[in-house]
Amino acid sequence: MTTPTLEHARPEDIGLSPQRLDKLGEVFRDEIARARAPGAVVLVSRRGKVGYFESFGRRDPAAPDAMTGNEMKRDAIFRIYSMTKPIVSVAVMMLVEDGHLLLTDPISKYLPQLTNLKVAVEAVGATRLVPAASEITVQDLLRHTSGLTYEFRGTGLVPKSYMDAKIYRLSQTNADQVAALAQLPLAAHPGTAFHYGRSTDVLGRLIEVLADQTLGEFLRERILVPLGMHDTAFHVPAHNHHRLAEAFATDPDSGVKTALLPVLKAPTFESGGGGMVSTAMDYARFLHMLANGGALDGVRLLGRKTVQLMTADHLGTITGAPDLLLPGYGFGLGFAVRTRPGIAATPGSVGQYYWGGMGGTTFWVDPAEQLVAVLMMQAPQQREYYRALMRNMVYAAIND
Repeated sequence: MTTPTLEHARPEDIGLSPQRLDKLGEVFRDEIARARAPGAVVLVSRRGKVGYFESFGRRDPAAPDAMTGNEMKRDAIFRIYSMTKPIVSVAVMMLVEDGHLLLTDPISKYLPQLTNLKVAVEAVGATRLVPAASEITVQDLLRHTSGLTYEFRGTGLVPKSYMDAKIYRLSQTNADQVAALAQLPLAAHPGTAFHYGRSTDVLGRLIEVLADQTLGEFLRERILVPLGMHDTAFHVPAHNHHRLAEAFATDPDSGVKTALLPVLKAPTFESGGGGMVSTAMDYARFLHMLANGGALDGVRLLGRKTVQLMTADHLGTITGAPDLLLPGYGFGLGFAVRTRPGIAATPGSVGQYYWGGMGGTTFWVDPAEQLVAVLMMQAPQQREYYRALMRNMVYAAIND
């Protein structure tokens, strides 16, 4: 099945400098030559048209250089980890538009296990559990103010309890994970702090309950097939294994062995927070749908005002996780959102929204500049550097 593409244009015809975009390519080639990155695919579009779409390096750095088909190609498939979250967040908002739920609904209305939860309150020398002051709402899950966290974020009681419960295990179902989370304490009272974590996994289970389908089935039927995202799924089918991009076997900085999500077989656990694979073009089509106000190629997934709601800041004065939210950014319903023109150390416009995946992928949409950018690579420990590098160089290529 052929994946639809997007309209292409010469960079200069959409206000981008071809020379400066070429410089971006030179930098990536140099990084790859110095074994700083295995390979990458970069896509940049402006005013609805793709002006730059290039691949660099090797698809699998462990394979011999002379191996046929090992060069990185533009249709390479990547583990996108947390770039799954925006897709699942869109699915939830589609159900909101369908009238199945409200953002203010307590999640216990649909997942009754998640009621009467406890919050771990850290005190000097001790931690005590107290009843949650309020229930987790659907909005809390979308903006990561639910009190749910990740097992690798911190060393306190809550992350440790997640580790002890093996909340990350791949042998569970989405329902199993929600049942396990219901037995564990929250890191904060719902609605009071930004804690990045398992919230979107819970939203994946919510979708299953409301739609009476697996998460993968719902996403495929309502989002992926309508948008022509034929290479986006929770695993890579056998006939596409030769397109899967890999990381270095060991990290070039630390020397630690790199472990990526196994995606060659259909998983039991379809993680709404981080389990999908995709390509640069597939994901660009998803982003163009958002940039167009919820529609692409005559297919409408969301209303324009719903997209505006999702890409607005929903944190306000709520704070937390400064290592994840750049200065000058808040968080909407599935994305980080730029709230100020300055403070952040990279260029951008107020209203820009973005996110990335721990495997090294990232994207952003800048409505003010009509700009969409996607970086696909598998370089977990270097991801923050390449995200900032790409932002700097892509914004530098804007001519008008």
